[in-house]
Amino acid sequence: MSLDPKVLTGQGAQIDTTTPAGRLSFGIFATLAEFESELIRERTMAGLEAARARGRHGGRKFALTKAQIRLAQAAMANRDTSVAQLCKELGVKPVTLYRYVDPSGNLRDHGIRALASP
Repeated sequence: MSLDPKVLTGQGAQIDTTTPAGRLSFGIFATLAEFESELIRERTMAGLEAARARGRHGGRKFALTKAQIRLAQAAMANRDTSVAQLCKELGVKPVTLYRYVDPSGNLRDHGIRALASP
């Protein structure tokens, strides 16, 4: 498909956007595309809502268990803790550890959500 400022061409179709009929055709196609996009969005949201009603929740599983988060929280509160050693013990990288717990041992948003999950 070639794109010219005045003429849109495709497989067997040409729309001259410099004429009123061409602008009308282009507008109709754009409106139909937007309508289709909205339908897809509505169906997706309805599907997600139905899945939640069945007890299904999407998303990636948490990297640390609740027990590991509590361990990390206690260890990080201790100033003598080696972050590298703790990460090795938990089997995660420092960036993952810090996503759950801050350097002083306080829970971050990700850690709070993980502990609140079923």
